[in-house]
Amino acid sequence: MIVDGKKIAEEILADIGDSLRGRKLGIVMGSSDPATESFIRIKSKVAARLGVKVVHGEFSKLLTSCDGIIVQLPIANSDELLAQLPADKDVDALGHAPSVLPPVAGAVAEVLMRQGVDVVGKKIVVVGAGRLVGRPAAEMLKEMGGEVTVVTTNSGSLEELKTADVVVLGAGDPGFIKPEMLKQGVVLIDAGTSESSGKLAGDADPACADIASIFTPVPGGIGPIAVAMIFKNLLALVQK
Repeated sequence: MIVDGKKIAEEILADIGDSLRGRKLGIVMGSSDPATESFIRIKSKVAARLGVKVVHGEFSKLLTSCDGIIVQLPIANSDELLAQLPADKDVDALGHAPSVLPPVAGAVAEVLMRQGVDVVGKKIVVVGAGRLVGRPAAEMLKEMGGEVTVVTTNSGSLEELKTADVVVLGAGDPGFIKPEMLKQGVVLIDAGTSESSGKLAGDADPACADIASIFTPVPGGIGPIAVAMIFKNLLALVQK
């Protein structure tokens, strides 16, 4: 089963409807790369569709003029900025006390819910421990009752994948997970996005779809859902 992330994203955006029209979303950027520029374009396109104005500028100015703020990583002083970001404007849930789910973790939860996957007591392996994918996904899946192991370059072993019921990828290493590394019928959620030969690619070799019971492709899987979750988060914050 290959998950159609665009279809799920469309359903989330349809639920939002006109509820955010006239709101402002601030984006603070550091250095840009092709993947970051692609994310910004996609977010801006969705914002325009929902009637949300995207504003770029200095953090302090955005703080007083916008309903929600994205600190677009990577950025040099991210820790300093995130420490100053109030929870009621933190749509990416990267600050110290977020009141919404991080968009990628929220997207993972949406896929699991919509596919009827119960993670309680299941062996889950999260590859990567970054602040956008691995760390929040692992924390959420633990809270949902999964038995979570996190594998990084410094800890754990990819051998764990062979017995995992659910695998979440967030390493940003194009195509390094091969079908033979996984067990038949695994739920494989690829949230690792990076550039390969000028195109966006996930951590999983596309051939992994042949052995997975549920598979999110890159592009077109978790990415569109995560973008929709940003605006679902923005709605939740302005309603509070």
